[in-house]
Amino acid sequence: MGEPTEMKFLITGVSSGFGRAFAVAALAAGHTVIGTVRNASAKKDFEDLAIGRAIAVVLDVTDFSAIDAKITAITEKVGPIDVLVNNAGYGHEGTLEESPLEEMRRQFDVNVFGAVAMIKAVLPSMRERRSGHIINITSMGGFITMPGIAYYCGSKFALEGISETLAKEVAGFGVKVTAVAPGSFRTDWAGRSMVRSPRHIPDYDTLFDPIRGARQEKSGKQLGDPAKAAEILLKIANAPDAPVHLLLGSDAVTLVKNKIAAMSDEIESWASVSTSTDH
Repeated sequence: MGEPTEMKFLITGVSSGFGRAFAVAALAAGHTVIGTVRNASAKKDFEDLAIGRAIAVVLDVTDFSAIDAKITAITEKVGPIDVLVNNAGYGHEGTLEESPLEEMRRQFDVNVFGAVAMIKAVLPSMRERRSGHIINITSMGGFITMPGIAYYCGSKFALEGISETLAKEVAGFGVKVTAVAPGSFRTDWAGRSMVRSPRHIPDYDTLFDPIRGARQEKSGKQLGDPAKAAEILLKIANAPDAPVHLLLGSDAVTLVKNKIAAMSDEIESWASVSTSTDH
């Protein structure tokens, strides 16, 4: 697919989950991986995976003012980034009415603003070199919704839209953008990585309690295999035919197809009303 024999990946959040799986696969394939971690202990743990090719950077993606300097320093040592994988993110669970606004702000800081800040740090070099690939890990929750994850879905809808728009802006520069939307995978998303707002409004019990219970029950038993997702990511990295949107998982394909079909039906049903507003 036109991949160079060795690429330099910058992957955010390599300590666990998808980020770890992506990094391990890239290292096994002989690539260099710069991974962001949260502390010195995680830095050593990551760099021990492949001495000299696994390079950890202690960085919180919400520390926006620190990102440019950190990325500049690392690229001065290892060279320009070929593939950015914006993986850092987390889930938030809670009905909109019960969830504090500050939790939404934090969700967007990590899942959206952090990703955009990383893009801004690597894009100038990619544009000037007329080469590079930005891969944003979104979610099937960037297409479909369910009660109790409004903040999370909102952040992933935003990243899907940003990714698609950016792809159109940089297409003429040889830079690819792909939004990878996984379904349910065996990561920590529904476990320790998820922030859960406390419940306090009984009116939502009947709707939401079964959803929260089912999610906790399925955690660790999801259908998706992160290692297989990592192999797919390697195949599309820097590929000239890489898609702008890529769903991962049979559940994601089914649910998103159903959403698109239902939305199409609704558009058709209301088409006469929609078009009646023209001059």
